[in-house]
Amino acid sequence: MDPELVSVREQFIQGISRIANFWGLPKAVGAIYGAIYLSPAPITLDDLVEQVGISKGAISTNVRSLERLGMVHKHFKVGDRKDYYDAETDFWKIIKGILREREKNEFDVALRTVKGSLELLQKADLKSSELANFYKERIKGMKKFFDSLDDLVATFIALDELRTGTITKLFSKSSDK
Repeated sequence: MDPELVSVREQFIQGISRIANFWGLPKAVGAIYGAIYLSPAPITLDDLVEQVGISKGAISTNVRSLERLGMVHKHFKVGDRKDYYDAETDFWKIIKGILREREKNEFDVALRTVKGSLELLQKADLKSSELANFYKERIKGMKKFFDSLDDLVATFIALDELRTGTITKLFSKSSDK
């Protein structure tokens, strides 16, 4: 491969790695997605080890995370025992997958914990101490933010489903003609 293209690929992979880290994902997840995204053909774990420079075990673990998020897809080749991966390129689909992942139990438990902390604080007999009032305001603020975020995510997912349904109806009507 042309050395300039290698430099471009390495810089891109580093950039996607930083973006993933910013969003709370391991840098390796971003690096792996970046390498798969720039691969013109489905790529194996061995190829990813060579391009990303981390162990095959770490590649395998992080590729499973990418699959769960809908960011990569696994393919098989007849007569070949290796798994091949290609990148999802529909970024709206990726965001939807990440937002749906947010709906999993762990996120809901975290939200319930904030709500439970506020309820516990409100039930406590703290004689309106300054610190108790401070806690109450801070926790209320966070709960309000999480509730708004939850509503926003639900709205985004509903709008995307509406958009998808509308596009499907439009195309099915145009194919009926």
